[in-house]
Amino acid sequence: MHVQFSLKFAYSFLYKPPEAPLLAKLKQRALSSLHCFSLPTYLVEKMGGFSFRSFTFMFIIAFLVWSSNVETCYARRGRHWRQTTTTSSASLYKKKGKSHHHNNGSKSKPKHSSPPSMPTNPPRKGYDDVPSSTIFDVRDFGATGDGKTDDTKAFQAAWAAACKVEASTFVVPSQYVFLVGPISFSGPYCQHNIVFQLDGTIIAPVDAKSWGSGLLQWLEFTKLVGITVKGSGVIDGRGSVWWQDTPYDDPLDDELKLIIPLNKTSLRYPSIPLNSSLGGGKMPSIKPTALRFYGSFNVTVTGIKIQNSQQCHLKFDNCIGVTVYNFTVSSPGDSPNTDGIHLQNSKDVLIRSSNIACGDDCVSIQTGCTNVYVHNINCGPGHGISIGSLGKDNTKACVSNITVKDIVMQNTMNGVRIKTWQGGSGSVQGVFFSNIQVSEVQLPIVIDQFYCDKSKCKNQTSAVALSGINFERIRGTYTVKPVHLACSDSMPCQDVTLTDIQLKPIQERYHMYDPYCWQTFGELYTPTLPPIDCLQVGKPSSNRIQGDHDQC
Repeated sequence: MHVQFSLKFAYSFLYKPPEAPLLAKLKQRALSSLHCFSLPTYLVEKMGGFSFRSFTFMFIIAFLVWSSNVETCYARRGRHWRQTTTTSSASLYKKKGKSHHHNNGSKSKPKHSSPPSMPTNPPRKGYDDVPSSTIFDVRDFGATGDGKTDDTKAFQAAWAAACKVEASTFVVPSQYVFLVGPISFSGPYCQHNIVFQLDGTIIAPVDAKSWGSGLLQWLEFTKLVGITVKGSGVIDGRGSVWWQDTPYDDPLDDELKLIIPLNKTSLRYPSIPLNSSLGGGKMPSIKPTALRFYGSFNVTVTGIKIQNSQQCHLKFDNCIGVTVYNFTVSSPGDSPNTDGIHLQNSKDVLIRSSNIACGDDCVSIQTGCTNVYVHNINCGPGHGISIGSLGKDNTKACVSNITVKDIVMQNTMNGVRIKTWQGGSGSVQGVFFSNIQVSEVQLPIVIDQFYCDKSKCKNQTSAVALSGINFERIRGTYTVKPVHLACSDSMPCQDVTLTDIQLKPIQERYHMYDPYCWQTFGELYTPTLPPIDCLQVGKPSSNRIQGDHDQC
């Protein structure tokens, strides 16, 4: 119907030209219509020089298109639409903004149907790229951040809210110190991909009543998917009050028996001075891990620092898909049992580009771990990087596919080590230690299948089977013994290879020893310094057959 009317109008227009004023007005209207369809400006402007018949032809085309598509043009009004009615309408448009127009009858929805309401929690500085509706700042839930007021309940409330929103951001803001007691940030009903943005400082209470009879962890994340803890903040366990109360109740590292001072005095942890202002009664004997992840998938920890943990700093238990990088641990070398990173029953783990200084193993890999890759770590002080101890109390241990490479160790007790108990079962296989730089390390290379953290342990015949253990490019200086390979009589170590070992002694305050091997079979692929003549080439002749209970 529109087309029929347009053709009749065009016919009368061609054979009965309008007067000049009407023609000018129609021309202006046609040019406006052509603007709607985004014709280039220079074409529209040149139409001023067209002849009457040329203009008539263009007018017919424009009128036909306009009459059938006028709603489309109106629906497309947006940031490029020009109001031509009144100046007051144009000024109103500027006040309203670029993208809050009504639909004007179009069936398709506009980009924004109404102006957005102001967020109840305005974005904090530094989180502008995160939608405000997904930010949960602990200050908005009552946290004080003065380092004295207990903010535990505020953290719990903020987590309860963040837990309900997928990809939410739990914010611990910078320039604040939050005193937080034992707390669990738990699933399994939380949404996925929550970010725990730690830019401030979290400190632990140092009064005994906050801990009761003792807990295994302080800050715990359980049964979560895609949990990320990141930022530039600090977790401070203020552990000195724990270390001083019971400095000798914890088991000591068994490798201390190999380190004998020149003056024949026994080695013990030195007394750690206690800041009496932190005191609040005798702390419980059970010491917590500072930060623990349990039963979680796709866990990331990056940027943060954990210092002065009561015991272990960072622990992953029953986790799949773990990434740790740009991470820092800082505790005194004489703080007892303060492992840097502890892995147990976890697989597909990447730990890289981190600095770890502690009083025990920089990285400890326990039973149930597989596909673990550790590289570019600065370790020291500490006890090195260890697999084990495994098989304690006649338990079965299974560890496989472990790579530790590109490590710098300075002033540590051990370099790279595997330690197992007599009486255990299971296996350790597929271990690759490569490119380890040691400086004044007491025992750079260790396999100890007679591990015992008590004063005396009974001899047992069963053992965790070790095979496919590779030491490559381990270089630097040592202060006690370069190599200590002590394997089980009934289950000797097999396929142990040493390549490019260059270790030089530094005479300090300990007795020096030559390389030691016992029931260790494998290959020397290059000459070593010092010569490791004790390694037995080939395979053991009388190795017992591994039983079903030993298989992993």
